Amino acid sequence: MRPYVDTVEGDAALPGEVDLAIIGGGIVGCAAAFWAAEQGFRVALIEKGRIAGEQSSRNWGWVRRMGRDAAEYPLGIESLRIWDTLQQRTGHDTGFRRTGIVYTAQTDAEMAWIESVAQDAETFGIGARRLTEAQLQAQFPGGTVPARAGLLTADDGRAEPALAAPALAKGARAKGAAILTNCAVRDIETKGGRVSAVLTERGRIPCGAAILAGGAWSRLFLGNLGVSLPQLRVRGSVMRTEPLEGGPKYALGNGQFGIRPRLDGGYTISRRGRAKVQITPDSFRLLPHFMKSLKEHRGEVSLTLDRGLWDGLVTPRRWSADSVTPFEKCRVLDPEPQHGMLDQALRAVTKVFPAFRNVKIAEKWGGIIDVTPDAVPVIDHAAAIPGLVIATGFSGHGFGIGPAAGQLASEMALNQTLTVDPTPFRLSRFGALAGAAAPTAAAE
Repeated sequence: MRPYVDTVEGDAALPGEVDLAIIGGGIVGCAAAFWAAEQGFRVALIEKGRIAGEQSSRNWGWVRRMGRDAAEYPLGIESLRIWDTLQQRTGHDTGFRRTGIVYTAQTDAEMAWIESVAQDAETFGIGARRLTEAQLQAQFPGGTVPARAGLLTADDGRAEPALAAPALAKGARAKGAAILTNCAVRDIETKGGRVSAVLTERGRIPCGAAILAGGAWSRLFLGNLGVSLPQLRVRGSVMRTEPLEGGPKYALGNGQFGIRPRLDGGYTISRRGRAKVQITPDSFRLLPHFMKSLKEHRGEVSLTLDRGLWDGLVTPRRWSADSVTPFEKCRVLDPEPQHGMLDQALRAVTKVFPAFRNVKIAEKWGGIIDVTPDAVPVIDHAAAIPGLVIATGFSGHGFGIGPAAGQLASEMALNQTLTVDPTPFRLSRFGALAGAAAPTAAAE
């Protein structure tokens, strides 16, 4: 079931030569295109399906700095600053509002995590406010929040996934970028040892540099180029309600659910901390990379057997530039939502907020999240392919940092001054195998 997304029509004709070709029309790719076009560069944004068709329209819509890996805080801080400017710069509403986010803690482990997040907030100068149990209850009139403590960042916010990436794409087009939808990139051409063009199903686009922001498809695309990216797929499920009164004013995350107020008066709801890792052939290939993470988060993740295993078995891992690719056979990943998990989330929300007792559910949907072994993205030059920058692996929290991540990727690809230090996002941090040539599919 596909959630509503603001439509961005693709251009009828391919552009001529561009300075930057961007593969993938999610939040990161659209942000990269918008920033580069705004700087006066010639840009082509190329999407195999539709703009924000996959995880960029299926996430929770939180825009937060709080609660991230330390490596991501600079991106989060810069992104929040960018979010403030996007409506004016693009001429379109992204739905962004600084309305605050609250995390709560009930167990000893959650209390320790809240304290760790509070310390990170102090380190990075984020105005996070610790809340006692009584103060927490005062923030949620009409509800009874089961928690010993909480943490509020009033300046963090939310945006609408249905609007944000399309707004950036439309803004990029207004600055001169070409927008191509239902147009898969099949391969990258090199000349003189560096990127010279992208080869699409509709033809060749000469370019000086390229960015791969392909989300859950990035490992497959890079594998065909001989680059190994440790990345697995996690299946998430989300629902949205019809408008109702009496719900929380803050986005709230606890041990059972995540909930966010929407512009339309409804709420986005999901089960928190219950990720479903798809069992695929890559699960076995990449087990050494992910073993540590699976052990550390064994209470929060579980394996799920769905059609992802079959798809992984039958999907070609090698193709030529003149053949139909997997990206043309599956334009949009659209998994079935996990109804039982969503029912559990709604019951937990209703127990805390009785206003949801008779709420009507407007939509439910599934989504595929691209995950790295340390849940931190890769934003890096592809060492084996000069001129190509990889921006992927955002591990379920890329929406909020998407504007800065996309800008950083464009800055790297175009040799501009860097807004954020990309060192923590290097592909090489995963060891000798990551980024190395993969000579045969069987050896991968």
